[in-house]
Amino acid sequence: MTLDAVLARIDATLPDAIDRLMAMLRVPSISTDPAYKADCAKMAEMIAADLGDLGFDAAARPTPGHPMVVGHGGTGERHLLFYGHYDVQPVDPLNLWHRPPFDPAIEDTPNGKVIRGRGSSDDKGQLMTFIEACRAWKAVHGTLPCRLTIFLEGEEESGSPSLIPFMKEHAAELTADLALICDTSMVSPGIPSIASQLRGMLKDEFTIRGPKIDLHSGHYGGPGLNPLKEIARIVASFHDPETGRVAVDGFYEGVHELAPALKKQWENCGFNEQTYLNSVGYSVSHGEKGYSTLELQWARPTLEVNGLWGGYQGAGSKTVIPSEAHCKITCRLVGDMDPDRLRDKIRAHVAARLSPDAHVTWDQDLEGSPAAVMNIARPEFELARAALSDEWNREAVFVGMGGSIPIAGFFKSVLGMDAMLIGFANDDDAIHSPNEKYDVESFHKGIRSWARVLARLA
Repeated sequence: MTLDAVLARIDATLPDAIDRLMAMLRVPSISTDPAYKADCAKMAEMIAADLGDLGFDAAARPTPGHPMVVGHGGTGERHLLFYGHYDVQPVDPLNLWHRPPFDPAIEDTPNGKVIRGRGSSDDKGQLMTFIEACRAWKAVHGTLPCRLTIFLEGEEESGSPSLIPFMKEHAAELTADLALICDTSMVSPGIPSIASQLRGMLKDEFTIRGPKIDLHSGHYGGPGLNPLKEIARIVASFHDPETGRVAVDGFYEGVHELAPALKKQWENCGFNEQTYLNSVGYSVSHGEKGYSTLELQWARPTLEVNGLWGGYQGAGSKTVIPSEAHCKITCRLVGDMDPDRLRDKIRAHVAARLSPDAHVTWDQDLEGSPAAVMNIARPEFELARAALSDEWNREAVFVGMGGSIPIAGFFKSVLGMDAMLIGFANDDDAIHSPNEKYDVESFHKGIRSWARVLARLA
């Protein structure tokens, strides 16, 4: 039997594969909200049972948080590990969804059929492309293509607090020749992509307090310090308004300029800047001046304000000076930026700009991970690139990624493994946003792509 038989099986059973994905999408496995703990456990058990049906020795393993799903199957000298996550982001604001987020459906759009629902792209649809490729392979050949370990997390969208302890405890069974990660996207629709580098992440949150209580703005408006004005002034100081550069002293320590050869490759990778911008309502690129959109997205660091709030937010008005104001920030890191050192720099920047009678407190739930660079010199990367090129009828490309996927670095630092990141999401999938979708073509050709990759790597 040949690979063609596996691909034909994938084509013939696509409706069944979509039905299995739909069943997963109906489970609200929101990891960050304790109200959905039982749903996360249900999702883990569902996947473990499905892997069991494929011949994997699989189970939902308990952790202090949500379960990890681990399955072992197949035989052979080559041992590959596949990673994905079954948890999803919260769905707020619910009123912006066109349909209930956990009532998935196939919809026709101007760009083709899509699977609509929370988790369809991030990451249930993506992880199922690999599992469905294994299912077709097993149906045709009676065995899996090589020795495989499936490793699925339930806390990726909530900071992965259990991940590193679990990996250390189970290092012997999780260590493989290479890790495969599906939680990524294509540089543009129809252009298969392998990530060569990922930005890191730093998260922080602070509160500025002024008066002991909310004050009447008629009695204290004027002489009183307003924490909302204070925090707005400090947030505005994070960036140079002329250049767009982050104005925190020492912020760019560890940042390297892009190599000319890699820059040229990115310029010819098929990325359409205007389509990328227009798809979300932008007309021009914003941010640090002097860099292309792809460089800003893949190779430059950022400091973003993700939430800013305080004071009265109900109907009508309330004439108060609030006692406190709050801000959430994240930084995307590149090169050799150190998240812990950067956190200290940002906190020093805020402290140096506080007015008298303003006091700052910082969140103590520290989260940060450095950037990661993939070892694309390994022969497996060229084999996978050829497999993807065959499926998509165009040359696959090595790309950077603007997002942060800490697991890629953890595989290296904890288990000593290289990782390969291949995914089939598109930039307009609205992951983390209302009306998330996954193109049916991405799902279908993603399954076929993994079958081809496994044939090459095994």
